[in-house]
Order: sequence, then structure tokens, then C-alpha cells
Amino acid sequence: METYIVVIQQAESNFGVYSPDVLGCVATGVTVEETVVNMKEALHFHLESMLEDGEGMPVRKGLSYYLNEEEPIAEPGDFILLMAVELPHQQPA
Repeated sequence: METYIVVIQQAESNFGVYSPDVLGCVATGVTVEETVVNMKEALHFHLESMLEDGEGMPVRKGLSYYLNEEEPIAEPGDFILLMAVELPHQQPA
């Protein structure tokens, strides 16, 4: 199991979430709870696809890395969570 930072942002009628360490992996939901469940599933499938395509796993930079960056990963009112994700097992070729 690996832990990734995710940022949840409130939109007008729903929530969106992304991981700054896993570019291109996003999810949405009507509630925060639904958004978290959808992102956990999205991360699993995104990482599974990366393994199937022979790509390496994304480097988890950690919260301290992002706190020291000039460009913030979140705005006031956003939620930052650490999400534990069960990594898919790599199938032998």
C-alpha cells in the first residue's frame, strides 16, 4: 500500500480531486465522501494502467516538498488528504 497526496476542491455543484504526484489522475463527486471513494478507485486504475504500459510508479514527493514550493498545490478552502492506495500487482510477462 502506498500513500499519495490528494487535493479536493469545491466547485459550484460538486467536488473535484487530483494528486499532484500522479499527473492526469482526477475524479469528481457530489459529496466529499463520494469524491474520496472515486479518487481511490481512479488512482488504483491509473497506477494499474501505468504498470501495464511498462511505466514506473510516480515518485511520491511528500507534503513537505509541496509546502516549500513557490506555486501552491491548494487554495484556501481546499482539502489536502493523504490517501492510502492498494497498488495493483504487476503480472509476470
